[in-house]
Amino acid sequence: MSPLTQQQFGPALEIDARLTGLERTVDLLLNLTPVNAAEAWLDFERSDWGSAPTLRLRPLGFDPDLVRRDLYRLEIENVTDPALHALLRSKRDEIARQVTALEDRDTSRFVYGSLQLYGGITRSLAAEAEELLRLIPAQAPSGRSVTAGAFAEAARAEFHRYGARYPGFPVNVHVREDISELMVSFGHLLIPEAAAIRADRVEALLHHEVGTHVVTYQNGARQPLKLLTIGLPGYDETQEGLAVLAEYLVGGLDPRRLRVLAARVVAIDQMLHGADFLEIFESLRTDHAIPARTAWSIAIRVVVAGGSVKDAIYLRGISRLLDLLAEGVPLDVLFVGKLAVDHIPLIQDLLDREVLEAPWVRPLWLDVPGAQERLDRIRAGMSVTDLYEGAVSA
Repeated sequence: MSPLTQQQFGPALEIDARLTGLERTVDLLLNLTPVNAAEAWLDFERSDWGSAPTLRLRPLGFDPDLVRRDLYRLEIENVTDPALHALLRSKRDEIARQVTALEDRDTSRFVYGSLQLYGGITRSLAAEAEELLRLIPAQAPSGRSVTAGAFAEAARAEFHRYGARYPGFPVNVHVREDISELMVSFGHLLIPEAAAIRADRVEALLHHEVGTHVVTYQNGARQPLKLLTIGLPGYDETQEGLAVLAEYLVGGLDPRRLRVLAARVVAIDQMLHGADFLEIFESLRTDHAIPARTAWSIAIRVVVAGGSVKDAIYLRGISRLLDLLAEGVPLDVLFVGKLAVDHIPLIQDLLDREVLEAPWVRPLWLDVPGAQERLDRIRAGMSVTDLYEGAVSA
């Protein structure tokens, strides 16, 4: 960005930096991750699936009132660029909703905050999920798994592959005992200490987590607009859709994984219609033949904190991306940082004006053998059910 552009967008960039810092303070993802999931699973298993788990969340490390005060002290009215003004204002409001949702954890109000942040389940999305579960035969439990330590070693190797092609690409891999799910938080890959990861899912997960979530974080970090690291408003759906696309392009979106993405939507739909943890768990096992450990994982992600709808974004995100790619929209703009498809016109405008730069890192999953052929098939037109390519060996 030139000094002239820096001066022109100074107020916007200052507010952008402050919003980025505030969202890091709030850390929605980590603050909605149970700290006792491994122990809760053992208790649930010992109860012969009869006793709903008690999930503990970490105490908030910030004062909600102070964050709100800082949010609404931002002088967004001084941002003269209309597009950036609207973007910064909507991001401020999204962070305020995150704060309220975190205050409402473990109450009946939380689910409404989750709906505001991630959207609900449409009838068409629920129907697609049900169709996938009907279409794809129930899969036998997978065989060999790898430990958290082995996955961390593979992840570090993947980071180093990016570093070899893009010098300066940092290696941030951490095995932690206080999380229950694999996640990327602010460019750091966090691996649960108790994780047992399917061996045949390792490559796809690396492309999902490192090749998508970390890559877009690092690309965003090279931009003057730092919100592209933490995500523009509503970015989650597109980001997870892109990560699922990566799995598909490398041949890693197998029937088991597709069934999980569909089952998440079905479970959320049940939760929104009043089902509790045990009802959701039992329905996944008996109605859809989901293995017990997988059904547990899906169910706790849905009931955590009082009811979360976040997991619908995976199937909804890939469904929307399939439509977008069939319309001829290029993928490259989505690698600039963490953004939603609705932001593509704004981001393209900022690229054209050289306010933003072209992405620094190109995901390695685009170069995997067969990826281009799969992408060409998508561009010719595909539905979510077309992602199912047949049976998988047990």
